[in-house]
Formats: sequence, C-alpha cells, structure tokens
Amino acid sequence: MLKKSLLIGLVAMLSVFSLGACKGDDEQDKPAEPATATTSPAPAAADQSEDKPVEANDPNALPEGQMRSYLSGLPVDEKIGNRRPVAIMLNNLKAAQPMSGVSYADVVYEYVVEGAITRLMGVFENYDGLEKIGSVRSCREYFVYTALEFDAIYMHFGQASYAVELLDKDYVDNINGLGPAGDVSFYRTTDRQAPHNVYTSDKGINAGIDMLGYRRDHYDGYKGKFKFCDLGTEVTNEKGYSAKHIEPKYKINKPWFDYNEKTGKYDRYQYDGPQIDDLTGEQLSYDNVILQYNFWVQLDDKDYLAFDCHKGGAIQYCTKGKCIPGTWKRDINEDNYDLSAIRYYDMDGNEIEINNGKTFVCVIQNDKVDDVVVE
Repeated sequence: MLKKSLLIGLVAMLSVFSLGACKGDDEQDKPAEPATATTSPAPAAADQSEDKPVEANDPNALPEGQMRSYLSGLPVDEKIGNRRPVAIMLNNLKAAQPMSGVSYADVVYEYVVEGAITRLMGVFENYDGLEKIGSVRSCREYFVYTALEFDAIYMHFGQASYAVELLDKDYVDNINGLGPAGDVSFYRTTDRQAPHNVYTSDKGINAGIDMLGYRRDHYDGYKGKFKFCDLGTEVTNEKGYSAKHIEPKYKINKPWFDYNEKTGKYDRYQYDGPQIDDLTGEQLSYDNVILQYNFWVQLDDKDYLAFDCHKGGAIQYCTKGKCIPGTWKRDINEDNYDLSAIRYYDMDGNEIEINNGKTFVCVIQNDKVDDVVVE
C-alpha cells in the first residue's frame, strides 16, 4: 500500500521540472517497490477491435463499420470514432447547477481557476441530438493544452487575456462565443442570470464548425491519449491501495467520489450532494478517476493561475475501488510539442492501461498533495 509520504516524496522529487510550455528532460526518477495494475477477465463483453485484423481469438475483433473510441475504448460507429471531439468549457459554480449534458462527455477535466473555484471541461465525441450543453464559460490557457491532447475543437465563451496568444495559434481550432461564430454556436436561456445561462447544442456545434471551416475528422496517424485494456477484460488494481472514497480537496465545491460496488463505477458528488445532469436527472459516474498533480504559479494579484501541462508530475489512478501511484509526462512531437498527448506510467515506467468507459481527471496543484484523501 502506498503511504501518503511516498506520494508526497514523488511530487517533491518531480519538482525539478519547471513551469512552462517548453521541452524538458523526459527521464524521471522512480521510487522503488512499485504498485502495479492488474488486468483480469471481466464479465461478458462484445468482441471488437481497432486497427487490427479480425481473428477468431482476437478479444478486440470489430464488426464491420465499428471501431474502439479514442475517448472511452468502447465500440462505436466509425463515423463517431473518427470524428474530432469537442472540448467544452463548463460552468461549475453553484449557481450553474445542475449542468446540462455533462454526462454525455466521455472524458471530463477539472482544474482550479481564480478564487479557488473550479471549472470543468467535457470532451464529447457523440453529441448528436443534444439540444442543451452547458452552461458554457470562458477559456483558461491550460484547458487549451488539454484539449489539444484529444485533437479536439475547443469551445468557450470568452477568455482570460493570458490565453489569447495560444488561441490565436493556427493549430488551435476553437469556437468562441465572443467570436465570429458566437451567434450561431451559442444561445442564452431565460431561466438563469448571466453569465450562467449560455449553452450550446449539436446544431450550434455543427454550425460553428461549418462557419469556421474546421477539419471534422482526426488527422491521419492520430493515436489517441489513453491506453485501454482489451475488451472482455478489466483493470482491477488489485495490488494497489484502497480507493473507495476520493476527495480532491478543491475548496469551494468540495467534490468527492464514492465507489459504487453495484455498478463498479465512481459516483460524483459536490456542493454537499450528488452531481446531477439536468438532461437525464441522473448522477454522474465514472469508470476511471485520475488525480493528476501539476506544478503551477499565480500570475497576478487577481489570482489568475498557470499550470504546467508539459513537463510531467505525479498521478494516482483509481478504478474498481483501488488506486496505484504513477507519473505523467507529455509525448515528444518534434513538429509541435503542444499537439502531443500526456501519457500515464506506473512506477516501473510502463504505460498504464485503464478501464474502458468514462474517465474523470482532477488536475490538482502539486503542493496540495498532502490534503488529498484516497481511502
């Protein structure tokens, strides 16, 4: 079992990485006696595969016209799986609850922004038929770097001044509510006061993409971000430590995750109760919870923050009520470092396989590691 002191030591050891968006040393020291993930057979699952020939004994064999999703690892129609996802900034203030459509995101990120509040970013590949997603809020630079990992079209309503230079890069495809596609991509409701009443929809997303002329499918050679286990198996983390209850310790919304033994997923809570999707009336739940520790700085006296999204750090990967420690680092893309993805590694340096399904990533300030609860 990983003692908290070991995780704190890992974070301290990784402090040799400096904040910024430049290339760094990719070699990282690794503590001894690692805890490793364990993959075991799961209950029945369909045989599917991606980019593999169909073989009688292939656990990932695919029916024609299907592929494994880059976001969830689950089988989807090729037109969905090859589609570039949209990464949408979501308002997480209490006045904006419950959100609409967030449960349809296969991947959700949570970062701290100014004033210790958090903001979410949902990554959606199948938004067909969704009439209300949001409410939508403004951009912070570190969310853009995260969206680029997924080859996503980034959607936001305004931005902090620190993000303007990055948003203007020719490789950042973004739909801004205050930009030329704002009127066709977003709408306001009358049931909430501004700024909590801005939403988008499938029609708005498609209209914005058409107006701005963005590429709709993944570029050739796109490999995705996560390494998923084979279909028909599951990662149990049986050699890890208990993770039935997780508290990232964000100060304002005070979220937590509880492992649901019946569903095998983590139920999400915040603001003293279940976090609900207004479209479904159901609580958010996730197959994987990743606690990702990033180095950070405060940029000004208005409490704007910057997170290092390039140099690496510590993680905890939680699934099936168990957790293992590890590290993250960004791939090297010689053409454009920003377009490479962060990968997750165990303490032996092997890339971590995660379970197929939905994933929630809590990005946590590295010096707050001592506050986090995993038990």
